Amino acid sequence: MLLRLRVRNFAIIDELEVDFEPGLNAVTGETGAGKSILVSALGLVLGARGRSEVVRSGARSAEVEVLFDISDDPEVRRRLREAGLAAESDGDLGGEEANIGGDDAAETELLLRRVISANGRTHAYANGRLATGAQLAALAQGLVSISSQHEHHALVDPATHQYFLDAFAGLLDLREQMGRAHQNLLRVTAEHERARQQLVGRSEREDLLRFQLSEIEACDPRPDELKELLGERDRQRHAERLSSLAARAEHELYAGDEALCTRLARIADELRDAAALDLALVPIAEQIEAAQASLEDASRDLGSWGRNITADPERLHEREERTTALQRLQRKYGGTFEAVLEHRDRARRELEQLSGSDRRIAELETERDAALAAARNLVRKLSSARKRSAERLAAAISEELGTLGMGDARIAIEVVPAPARGSEPTLDGARLTPGGIDRVEFLIATNRGEQPRSLHKIASGGELSRAMLAIKRVLAGLGPAGLYVFDEVDAGVGGAMAEVIGHKLGEVARHHQVICITHLPQIAAFADAHFRVHKQVKRGRTLSLIALLDPSERQDEIARMLGGVEITPKTRAAAVEMLKKSRGKKR
Repeated sequence: MLLRLRVRNFAIIDELEVDFEPGLNAVTGETGAGKSILVSALGLVLGARGRSEVVRSGARSAEVEVLFDISDDPEVRRRLREAGLAAESDGDLGGEEANIGGDDAAETELLLRRVISANGRTHAYANGRLATGAQLAALAQGLVSISSQHEHHALVDPATHQYFLDAFAGLLDLREQMGRAHQNLLRVTAEHERARQQLVGRSEREDLLRFQLSEIEACDPRPDELKELLGERDRQRHAERLSSLAARAEHELYAGDEALCTRLARIADELRDAAALDLALVPIAEQIEAAQASLEDASRDLGSWGRNITADPERLHEREERTTALQRLQRKYGGTFEAVLEHRDRARRELEQLSGSDRRIAELETERDAALAAARNLVRKLSSARKRSAERLAAAISEELGTLGMGDARIAIEVVPAPARGSEPTLDGARLTPGGIDRVEFLIATNRGEQPRSLHKIASGGELSRAMLAIKRVLAGLGPAGLYVFDEVDAGVGGAMAEVIGHKLGEVARHHQVICITHLPQIAAFADAHFRVHKQVKRGRTLSLIALLDPSERQDEIARMLGGVEITPKTRAAAVEMLKKSRGKKR
């Protein structure tokens, strides 16, 4: 349901904000006051193409915002969650005044915004986040159905006709089963194709995997082995230098005549003797003796280490070869020891899968045949039921058209196999979709003797709007749209027929929110909320304004529509009687 519409600098609208009500919302006003501009603004924010011509003269940009209540539309909420656009409470549309959702916005609200600059650039936002016009249209799909001379969405789109026929025929459960069967068939078919493609190059792939596996297993790398090898290789390469360094260090520390340990022992003895004069020297002497003992141990260890280092060209050659082999293995299979082992394990698993691929393909073929049979069974049930119900629905809509002053018009519903397209799956030569293989389209002949044609080929905006009203009247409560917008539904009618149209709009509004732009008081009298659009000249500029009428103002507006500019007691009395009569019919 549409909660609020805000428009700024759009055509002759300077700034306008309106809160719509549930049920039937009538919008009236003099010709040229800007009533249909509201429809154009709504279409823009729903994804229609934006043009710089709509920007009000002198303004830098035009702006349209709408706030929808989507608490009763799980499909739109799902699309929002998948797109990461569930409404947030803080809003980020450029200030407090931009967040028309308020601070209570939650997943049950959808806020759409469209900005068109005077230079032709457009920006779109969904719940405060940047989006494209196409994304707005996708998110709002099913929220609004507009019927006018220039905007005729939803029911004019044959893509929606299959759903409406299924809803009328009580086939939605069967349609849901078809969707699951379609998804299962796609899954099995894709898995079978992957397995088949694997089989095509299986021999070459198996040879490659076996070679890689044998190469890794033959090398049999160990954790930290490369690090150890590099250390040993460096010791072997510099054995003579390291051995000489160790011998020289041992000589200087301990083995030589004037070794450091000998000099330290002499110093410690002298301090011991001096301690007889001052006991404070005792701990110092002990520290030097401890250092001497530690150095003696280190020198002996160093000497032992150096004597054990011997150059072994053969072992050096072995270590270098092993190091080269491990480095090559790591470069080839991931750069680390862990990556090499992971590649080894993957190769083993894939070899096991390839060895069983023949068996798996046979299993998948059986599974695919079963999925295909299940889909075909559901397709036949759906197609048969649709063809039976199409005539009943067409007759009901044609009868409804007769009550709307289009007695010569008739509806035909075409149910034919959908033509194959691109790489999409097919069944029995027709394109298979989650709804089956049928292409369903509502056709209309507006005059006797004409062949039925697509709804979008109807030239008259009034005829189109009344055709939409007839369809929506028959399908009331079944469609996905929460809001129906009618513009020019009263074109070419008046008197008793206008009253019939108003009554039927009221019936549709029991199930859907309706906005109807009308010139006829007989239609406006059935409204649950009545808005008046009027022009005002301010500072030499024409502005379009809209206001919700209270009961007294509504009587005056109906009286104006009945009698012209001057409201007389007679036209006011007629307005009161008309409103009273419409209320009686709505009960």
